[in-house]
Amino acid sequence: MLSYFCRKLSFNVATLFVIVTLTFFLMKAIPGDPFTQEKALPKEIHEALRQHYGLEDPLALQYVRYLSSLIQWNLGPSFTHSGRTVNEIINSGFPISALLGLEALAIAICLGIPLGILAAAKHNRWQDFSILTATAIGSAAPNFILATFLQYLLAFKLGWFPIARWGSFMHTVLPALSLAIFPAAFIARLIRSNMIEVLKQGYIKTAKAKGVAPLIVFFHHGLRNAILPVFTYLGQLTASILMGSFVVEKIFSIPGLGYWFVSSITNRDYTVIMGITVFYSIIMLSALTLVEIAYGVIDPRIRTYNAAIA
Repeated sequence: MLSYFCRKLSFNVATLFVIVTLTFFLMKAIPGDPFTQEKALPKEIHEALRQHYGLEDPLALQYVRYLSSLIQWNLGPSFTHSGRTVNEIINSGFPISALLGLEALAIAICLGIPLGILAAAKHNRWQDFSILTATAIGSAAPNFILATFLQYLLAFKLGWFPIARWGSFMHTVLPALSLAIFPAAFIARLIRSNMIEVLKQGYIKTAKAKGVAPLIVFFHHGLRNAILPVFTYLGQLTASILMGSFVVEKIFSIPGLGYWFVSSITNRDYTVIMGITVFYSIIMLSALTLVEIAYGVIDPRIRTYNAAIA
């Protein structure tokens, strides 16, 4: 297993290196720079700023310098937010995005899994058709459309929640729901289809023939195997939802990483774009690795296979 995890770590480092390299050179290929504004700066000031931040240096030198700083986890200063470093922006934005993401993740899991189980248990009945219709709508509607709809209905019309900003728990409800509806619908449909497939397997019929209680057959033998693909999805979902949705955070004026990332793209703030991209990639790769570990805990066959190939 140690050999397996060492190989996995090497793969993650190589993947992160490719992401950093592609993002760096693609970003530099975009016309303009952080100091290109609607009201053009005087040429002398513009050139002085580029010299100060090293943007006039050869591209290869800028790349090597950035990799050197990245190894030390020094992500540099923000070009457009005077007096703030990228590290400070991540340190202030990530806890907000993580809190919002954890709330949305909890809603998605607590809503999606029971709905999927109920749909599978009531297969081809009205409960199943109702859940399929609801999840189809939830899967088709983009989260920024849902966010706008929830703002209009629950905040503007009914006045139950604040429309935007960040402060109390009430400010988190609408953005968390906006983020949770799509993954909840996806999890419900995934659980339903897997449960229906698993319940047709021979070992389920054997357990029923031996007189095992229906609830034990359904949950212990059926759900345990049907939930495995959900963990694959949860790895990617956890990483993305903990980072927050870029558009949803912007809609609700939440100062999380998504809000800063959208602002940095608009302002061509190279260091903020790079820093948040690298940070997001680390979270994503770590989450996927943890999912593989969880796979081994749930299904010992996977743990045995990994040990064999190691």
